[in-house]
Amino acid sequence: MRRCVKMVERVIPDFDLEQIARSGQCFRFRPLGEGRYALIACGRYLEMEQQGQTVRFDCTDEVFASVWQRYFDLDADYGRYKKAVAKRDVYLQHAVLAGGGLRILRQELWETIVCFIISQQNNIARITGCVERLSALFGTRCQSESGIQYDAFPAAERLAQCTADDLTPVRLGYRAKYIIAAARQVASGEVDLNAVRGMKYEQARQELMRLTGVGVKVAECICLFGLHHIDAFPIDTHIRQMLDAHYPKGFPLRRYRGFAGVMQQYAFFYELQINY
Repeated sequence: MRRCVKMVERVIPDFDLEQIARSGQCFRFRPLGEGRYALIACGRYLEMEQQGQTVRFDCTDEVFASVWQRYFDLDADYGRYKKAVAKRDVYLQHAVLAGGGLRILRQELWETIVCFIISQQNNIARITGCVERLSALFGTRCQSESGIQYDAFPAAERLAQCTADDLTPVRLGYRAKYIIAAARQVASGEVDLNAVRGMKYEQARQELMRLTGVGVKVAECICLFGLHHIDAFPIDTHIRQMLDAHYPKGFPLRRYRGFAGVMQQYAFFYELQINY
C-alpha cells in the first residue's frame, strides 16, 4: 500500500521537468501524467509535478536539501548562462528559447559511465530500455518511503561478476563486453572512481578513457553529466552536424568558458526537437 510522504514545493525559474526528462542526459525518468514524472536516481525513487514555475517534490525537506537540490543543480543561476548568449547568435538564441528549462544534472558517476557506453550508436528510447532491464536484472530491489518498489542501478562489483551471456536479456549488443570489462576495471581498483571525482576536467577525461568502451565523446559526456565539469563539450552526430551548419569556423568556446557544456546541452536538445 502506498503511504503518504511529505511534499516539498518550490518556485524554480529556468526549470522544466519535461525538457530535463527528454534531454538525453538521464535515462530513468518515467512520465506519470501531464507535468508529472517519476525518477530513480542516487539510489532513491522520487515523484515530481510541475505547474508553471512551481515544482512539487514528493519527499521530505531533509531529503530534498541533501539529495535533490544538488542533483537538479538548483543552486546555479541558469538565467545568467542564458543571458551570456550573444544577441547576434541567432541559432543559439533559438536553442535557448527551445530548451530554457534544462539543467545539467549531477548524476552518480558509475551509472553515467555505463549509460554513455550504452549510448554509442543508439537512441534515447533504446538506451532507456537497456538501463531499465539492466537495473531490473542486476540492481538491488528497494522500496521508497511511500511504498513504491524500484530497482537501483547495479554496482560495478555486481556487473563485474557477469558474463556476456548473463547480459544477453538486456540486449546491449557489442556494448555488453565493454560494460563487463569497465566494471572489472572499476571493481578491481584499476580505475579509481573516487580519485576521478577529485580530478580536474582534462585529467578526469584522460583517466576515464582508460575504461574499456570509453572514447573521447563518451568521456566528455561522463565529465559533463557524471562529474559536473560544465566546460565539457561532447560532440556526437547531432552536435557535429550543428557545428558544420552554424559554426563552420568553430563554436565560440571562449565566450562560454566555464559553462560551455550548458550551451552544448541547449544545442543538443534543440537539435532533437527540430530533427525528430
